[in-house]
Amino acid sequence: MRVTRTSGLAVTAFLMWLWACMRSPLQPHPYVFEMPLPIGDTVPQPLHNRATLEGVALGRMLFFDKRLSANNQLSCASCHQVEKSFSDTAALTSRGVSGRRLLRHAPALINLAWSERLFWDGGVRNLESLTFSPLRHPDEMGADLQALTAELRAIPEYRRAFRAAFGTDSVTAALISRALAQYQRTLISANSRYDRYRRGELSLNSLELSGMKIFEEHCARCHTPPLFTDGKFHRNGLPLPQAIDSAGILMGRQRITLQPADFGKYKTPTLRNVMLTAPYMHDGSLPDIQAVIRHYRQLPDSVVQANRLPDKSFRNSNQQALLAFLHALTDSSFLKKQQQLAGQHNNFQKINE
Repeated sequence: MRVTRTSGLAVTAFLMWLWACMRSPLQPHPYVFEMPLPIGDTVPQPLHNRATLEGVALGRMLFFDKRLSANNQLSCASCHQVEKSFSDTAALTSRGVSGRRLLRHAPALINLAWSERLFWDGGVRNLESLTFSPLRHPDEMGADLQALTAELRAIPEYRRAFRAAFGTDSVTAALISRALAQYQRTLISANSRYDRYRRGELSLNSLELSGMKIFEEHCARCHTPPLFTDGKFHRNGLPLPQAIDSAGILMGRQRITLQPADFGKYKTPTLRNVMLTAPYMHDGSLPDIQAVIRHYRQLPDSVVQANRLPDKSFRNSNQQALLAFLHALTDSSFLKKQQQLAGQHNNFQKINE
């Protein structure tokens, strides 16, 4: 068949129209991560759930919405508080829907895009899977996923948000998890005084520099810059439990690996914004940073050697210098921005009740 020039133009016009329809306003817009980043110039993210402006916005809505809990009284932000660098003020919170005390402290949710193993025992491999444990746990949010998705589906603003982010107003647990994962990947903290010093933008004072040397000698093996965690699992010198709970939470990393050598080992937490995230340790048993330093200074030599913890020379180091350096890890601009964004969602639940 012979195709005329006119018909060829018509076909081309039709294809251009079809492409424009496919690129309709429902197509989500790629999220551009703000610089600087703690590592490299890209943010790790899976191909099936790359961050978009719409997906991140939806994830933020969900993170601050108390409807995600069984009693509509608890949001993700209730235990991961913005002003605490997305950690908790309670050692072992009992804020969950059951009122029972949890067995682990809520860690800071920052720079998780670079973390391959999540939770204190590394029981989850990615952010897309992270949500389901606290969301369904009977002592945390206690949500029934079928009831939750039906509740959110009944809210027009949520249907619009899911359609904008994922091209469908069908609210599902999988899409809730994907949106929350996208949002959490944006919680990037990399603009502290320490970071600006490393970039040559300012100078640390003599006390901070002295503290940095102490830190590099005694602490950086596990709290490795630039993330200030090695992402690995260690015993921290706290007494090991004498009894184990039915779920094995108190076993530490051994709960996941089933290896006896991993008993009582927990993931190294990041020390970014550390001066804001008290109490400390996996069980929240040390109330302030002075207690942490005192803990490591008072450990018996046998515990220090067995677990490769800070040695005797750490006991005589300048505590004030170390504290000055740890203060330099606070990212005030990150906290200010996140508090401003959180404020935009404070009235969302009231408006849609």
